[in-house]
Amino acid sequence: MSLYTPPRTHIIYTIAVIGFIYTLHLVIPMYSNSSFLSIFADENILSYIYMVGAALSIFGYLIAPSIIRRFGNYHTAISLIIIQICLFYGMVASTDALTLTIIFILQTAVIALISLCLDIFLEVYTEGSNVGRVRGLYIATLNASWVVAPLIGSLLINGTNNYRNTYVAALAMLFPLLYLVYRNFPKFVDPNYIHLSPHQLIKHIYSNSNWVRLFFANIILQVFYSWMVVYSPIYLNKTIGFGWEEIGIILVIMLIPFPLIQYPLGKLSDGGYGGRKWGQKSIMAAGFIVMGVATISLSIFTLKSVALWATLLLITRIGAAAAEIMIETYFFKTVSVRDSAALGIFRITRPMSYFIAPLITIVGLYLTTNAGLFVIIGFICLVALVPILGMKEART
Repeated sequence: MSLYTPPRTHIIYTIAVIGFIYTLHLVIPMYSNSSFLSIFADENILSYIYMVGAALSIFGYLIAPSIIRRFGNYHTAISLIIIQICLFYGMVASTDALTLTIIFILQTAVIALISLCLDIFLEVYTEGSNVGRVRGLYIATLNASWVVAPLIGSLLINGTNNYRNTYVAALAMLFPLLYLVYRNFPKFVDPNYIHLSPHQLIKHIYSNSNWVRLFFANIILQVFYSWMVVYSPIYLNKTIGFGWEEIGIILVIMLIPFPLIQYPLGKLSDGGYGGRKWGQKSIMAAGFIVMGVATISLSIFTLKSVALWATLLLITRIGAAAAEIMIETYFFKTVSVRDSAALGIFRITRPMSYFIAPLITIVGLYLTTNAGLFVIIGFICLVALVPILGMKEART
C-alpha cells in the first residue's frame, strides 16, 4: 500500500469525512457519559470530574502549539489517535471506579487536541475567499454525526444501564479515523508556526478587540452546549420521565438544524447567493437571541411529550447552529494559518465551558430548581449580545 497526498480539490472533502468519523467517536457515548459516571459518582462528584477534565484540556491546548511545532501536525495527530484507542479500550475493559475516572479525564483532553489537529489540516487547505463555505461544509458535516450519534447511542444502551456498548462503538470509530489520517497526510507540510510565549500570546489576543469579544461569545456558546450535553439528558430522564429510546428520538430531531442550515449560512457570509454578503455579527446575534429565549421557555413545560420537547429543543439549536457557524467563519476569516497558538486559545473556550457549566449547576441549585437552571442558561445566552454588537464585520 503506497502513501499519497490527495489532490487539493478533494482534500476538503477528505477532511470533512475524517471530521465526521472523529465526531461520531466523540458523540456516541457523550450523552450517556454523565449517566455512566453517575453509577459510581454522585452528581456533585460528577461535576468535579468534568471540571478536572476541562482543566487538563486547557493545559493541553496551551502546550499543544509547542508539540505541533516540534513533531508536526501529522505525527501529533497520529500519536493522539493511538493514545485515544488505548484510553477507550480502558473505558471498555476496566471495572475499577478510580481507573475509569482517570481514563475519562485523560480521554477528554485527548479528544480536544485531536480536534485542534484537524483544524490545522483544514485551515492549511482553505482559501481566504471560501472560508465561510469551507467552514460551513466542515461544521455541517461534523454536526451531521451529532444527529445520528445520539440515536446510535440510545439503541446501543437499549433501555439498560450497559453504557459500555457506546464506548465499544466509539473505539471502533477510531480505527478508520487512524487509517484515514495515516493514508492522506503523510506528506503534509506544516506552515511556519508563530512562536509566542504565554505573555506574548495574551498580548497578541488582546491586540485584536474583535477576537476578545468573539472569544467571550464563543465561551457562552460552548457553556450552552456543555451544560445541555451533560444535564439535559439527566433532566429528561429523571425529571420529565423519558426513557432512553425517547431521549434518542428527541436528540436526533433537536440536532437537525446543524447539518441543514450551517452550510447555507456560511455560503451567505461569503456572498455565495447573488453576490450579497450577509453580516456575520447580525446572524450571530440573532442566533443567540433565539437560543436564549427558547432555553428560558424550557423551564415552563413539564408535560411528558416527545413532540413538545423535540420541538422546543430544536428551536434552541436553530439559534445555536446560526451562532456557531458565524463564530467559526468570523474567526477563520481573521486568523493566519501560521497562528496555531491563537487557534489553540480559541479552542480553549470548549474545555473552559466544561469548567464553567458545572459551577453554574452547583451555584444555581442553591438558588433555584432544576427547571430554573434553564432560565439561568437562557439569560447567559442573551448576555452574548453585549460583545457581539461591539464587533466589526470580518473582511477577507
